[in-house]
Amino acid sequence: MRKVKSEKIIVGLDIGTTKVCAIVGKMNENGKINVMGIGKSPSMGGVSRGMVSNIGKTVEAIKAAVAIASKQSAIEIARVYVGIAGHHINSKQFPKTRIRPNNHEEITTEELRAMEQDMYNVYLGNDLEVIHIMPQEYKVDGEPDIKDPVGMTGLKLEGNYHVITGQTTAAKNITQAVEKAGLSVDGLFVEPVASARAVLSMEEMEGGVALVDIGGGTSDIAIFHNGIIRHTAVIPFGGDIITNDIREAFQLGKEQAEALKVKCGSAIPEESRKNQVQSIQDYPGRKPKEISVYNLSLVINARAQEIIHLINDQIRMSGYANKLAAGIVLTGGGANLQYLNLLMESITGLDTQMGVPNQHLGIGMVDEVKSPMYATAVGLVLNGFDASMLKPEEPAETYDTQEPRTAKPTWLSFFKGKLFNLLDDKSIDDFK
Repeated sequence: MRKVKSEKIIVGLDIGTTKVCAIVGKMNENGKINVMGIGKSPSMGGVSRGMVSNIGKTVEAIKAAVAIASKQSAIEIARVYVGIAGHHINSKQFPKTRIRPNNHEEITTEELRAMEQDMYNVYLGNDLEVIHIMPQEYKVDGEPDIKDPVGMTGLKLEGNYHVITGQTTAAKNITQAVEKAGLSVDGLFVEPVASARAVLSMEEMEGGVALVDIGGGTSDIAIFHNGIIRHTAVIPFGGDIITNDIREAFQLGKEQAEALKVKCGSAIPEESRKNQVQSIQDYPGRKPKEISVYNLSLVINARAQEIIHLINDQIRMSGYANKLAAGIVLTGGGANLQYLNLLMESITGLDTQMGVPNQHLGIGMVDEVKSPMYATAVGLVLNGFDASMLKPEEPAETYDTQEPRTAKPTWLSFFKGKLFNLLDDKSIDDFK
């Protein structure tokens, strides 16, 4: 029986509206992820707009995806890092001020951690909880734009924090579904943060970039500038609503409408395709339907424009619309729609590129995951390695592949300057 060291294995579990995906990753000596197994299952109607709506169906989908990934990797999966999405995800900026008792003593990481911890006590209203706290910048005695004040002296220490919140019930439903599937949740990450980890470079985040992840039920947005996340939002529309529009417009079943969208769909109607038709078999025993490809693109274009305008509204609301030198990076399964990037550019005025999770991949089943639809799952694996690195080191153990294991790699997160308080409220600087 093959032996593996516990610190080498991380499993990311993406519970989406259309699919549940589990990816088993192992860190290699070059800091890349070797993909050992991929499991994918339809969500079976258990997830709606990124939120668990039927625990039983979601549990079955999780079990099916994890079983495939486990078989491929020859690893018994016991613990996972999970993504959370849905229109309930929101973000706000909160300030925090501390008057220091001794202005001649140096500012410490413990002080910064205590300030971050205090942000968990911010009143958010009923059924809301803090998911991520991300320091933006600090002021020391009024001196602004300080990324890391450790070692400085001063009387008045001010911090500005990007706080991502979500519904408590939504988070509990995800955790409950995972646990009912026989797994433990090692960490919960907002999905646009995970996708950004997989497809964005530090150069893009420094220059300014908007990550747009279009999934089945939601479109997730994360905006970065000067290497720091500045705005996050979730729009409750994605690829599924376009499929539903096609169903209604041409009186098709859901599977046929999705197949038609994937095969012939275009976000921009082309004059050259006005006479082109696509034959599709709807129901057994009936004559195939002849669908105008041009009319199909008109239906898609109308809904795609609506979604992009909502995305553009969020970019404007962030205050960083004129500071995105790297433009927009488009990812997620919905990003594969033909000409969607061009429509995005025409509406937003920002250069738009496709984001594929390939820059952090090593060997193994990497070709299978080099698609925008796997950005979140790959990002969850990467964030899992980041988070486990922040845990106190424990003696390495070796397990049979049939025994549960906990991942503990020694890999420094590429998010610098304490951008993400990922786990146990520990700062990256504490482990440098």
